[in-house]
Amino acid sequence: MSAHDPTATAEVTADATTEAVDAPQMPDPSVQEFVAHSVGGGLALTLGLAGLLAGGGLIAAGSMAAAAGLKAALITGGILVAVAAFLAMCGLNTVSPGEARVVQLFGRYRGTIREDGLRWVNPFTSREKISTRVRNHETPVLKVNDAYGNPIELAAVVVWNVHDTAQASFEVDDFLEFVATQTEAAVRHIAIEYPYDSHDEDGLSLRGNAEEITEKLAIELHARVQTAGVRIIESRFTHLAYAPEIASAMLQRQQAGAVVAARREIVDGAVGMVEAALNRIAEQGFVELDDERKAAMVSNLMVVLCGDRSPQPVLNTGTLYQ
Repeated sequence: MSAHDPTATAEVTADATTEAVDAPQMPDPSVQEFVAHSVGGGLALTLGLAGLLAGGGLIAAGSMAAAAGLKAALITGGILVAVAAFLAMCGLNTVSPGEARVVQLFGRYRGTIREDGLRWVNPFTSREKISTRVRNHETPVLKVNDAYGNPIELAAVVVWNVHDTAQASFEVDDFLEFVATQTEAAVRHIAIEYPYDSHDEDGLSLRGNAEEITEKLAIELHARVQTAGVRIIESRFTHLAYAPEIASAMLQRQQAGAVVAARREIVDGAVGMVEAALNRIAEQGFVELDDERKAAMVSNLMVVLCGDRSPQPVLNTGTLYQ
């Protein structure tokens, strides 16, 4: 059978994880993001270029000096100034909107640069670029068994972004792979916790309680990925259907249930119409009906009202009892 409409979206907050009873307990993060010390790159670039020019000038002046000692001193000084200016310019970084730079100095976290533009930091630090833009991750179509053991197919899409760059860099090996794996695990866990269609009217089902199931999925996803500094913005089921091997049987079951429900409505309506007709006849008093005639009238009306085809009238030329 075909997939039903996608479920509603659900935004997750940090406090919502306390409501998830089955949410996994991830370890507390050992590091949190803070702002790295940096200065405007324009001034640093100007000073660096001035240092390179000064070093080049000293080297040129030393090459024209007559005294050997002065020549060596000017050339050596020029080289040192140029090298220092070049090293200082190595601390320049360009940060684009939607990006951040994680700064480390000899393996120690020294903060994160989020301010876009040209920035300057200690040139001996390493700066890892991390995107903080909103991303989509769509799982492949997963085949799992629901709470009743029926094989079903489902897929989900998750909208997320990096909220804490330090945790994304140091708490997990690869936060992209981590989000993909944990999303698939959460979708599978939700699928086996609830049936596709609930036999109990008050029970939750994947098809009948889209909003509630989506909220539980979002809460579990947040609990799984928050240790990696990732924020779940919304989650949504994009595909939900019975597996092909049982799809036809489940379709027949649903069709049979629909037919039974329709017949029940028809019978309830026909009984009400017959009751109204008998009461109307009794009120008007233009014909007296004994129990046997009432039974015959009820039988005829029920056949007419509940039949699938138009009734074929039979004319009785005798009496009711012949």
